[in-house]
Amino acid sequence: MHSLTLGAVALLVGSVTAQCDVAVLQQTAADYLSTSTTGTFKLSSADAVTYTENGKTANIKTGILSKALKISHNRTLYDTVQCAIYTELIAPDNTPPYVIGTQVGLDAASGKVKKMESIITSTGDWFFDAKNTLSYSLKEDRSVIPEAKRDTRAVIKAAGDAYLDLFSDKSVKVPWGSPCTRIEGGRQFTPDCSVGVPNNVKLVNRRYVCDETVGTCDILLSFGGATGMPDSHEFRIEGGKIKLVHTITGKA
Repeated sequence: MHSLTLGAVALLVGSVTAQCDVAVLQQTAADYLSTSTTGTFKLSSADAVTYTENGKTANIKTGILSKALKISHNRTLYDTVQCAIYTELIAPDNTPPYVIGTQVGLDAASGKVKKMESIITSTGDWFFDAKNTLSYSLKEDRSVIPEAKRDTRAVIKAAGDAYLDLFSDKSVKVPWGSPCTRIEGGRQFTPDCSVGVPNNVKLVNRRYVCDETVGTCDILLSFGGATGMPDSHEFRIEGGKIKLVHTITGKA
C-alpha cells in the first residue's frame, strides 16, 4: 500500500502516456488527493465520465470533490491490469469527519478518468468513527510483499469473494488467516475475522481493484441486494490467507 502526500506529486511522472503503467496510476492518485484536499478539480477526465457517490449519480465537479477536506491519512491500490486505482481517505479532524473509499477507472489509451465511484461515510453511518479508523489503520502492515511471496491476482480475488459469499452461503470455505484483523467502520475485530458474519445477506454488483504488490483487492458492492447499502470491502491476502479486512458502508 502506498501513501501519497501533496509534496510527493513532484516525484511522480507528470505526463500521461497511452500505456496504463504505474506512473499513470500514481499521477491519477496524486491528482485525486490534490482535488480532495483543495476542492479544486485537478483530475484529467474524459468527455463523458460515470460518477457516483454512495451508488447514486452525482456531479463530479460539485459533489464531495468540490470540498477541501482535512485529510489525515490516505493510501492507494494500483491496478495495472484494469487501469484503475482505489484510494481510501481518512479525515477525522474535518468538519464533518469522513472516511471515503473511491475506485477510479481510466481509459487505457488516453489515461483519462472514465469512471469514479465513491463510498462516502460520516457521522451516523455504520460503526462510523474516523478517529478509531485512523488509529487502527496506522498500525496495520500494508508493506509491499516480496515478489517471490506474492499471491496471484486470481488467488487474492478468490479469497475476497469467498469472504463475501459466506454472507449468503455458510458452506463456503474461506481462507482465514491467523491472526486476522477486520476494521468495520470504526470497530476492530481481531484475531478472528469470522466473528459476527451475518446469514442470508447477498453482496452483489461487485467491482474490483486489485494490486498484487501489496496482496490487496478492494471490492465495491451493494450490501443486502441490488438496492442495498453502498459498501467497500478491502482484503489483504498473505500466503493465500486473509489477514486484513477493511469495510466502509454508506446509507442506501
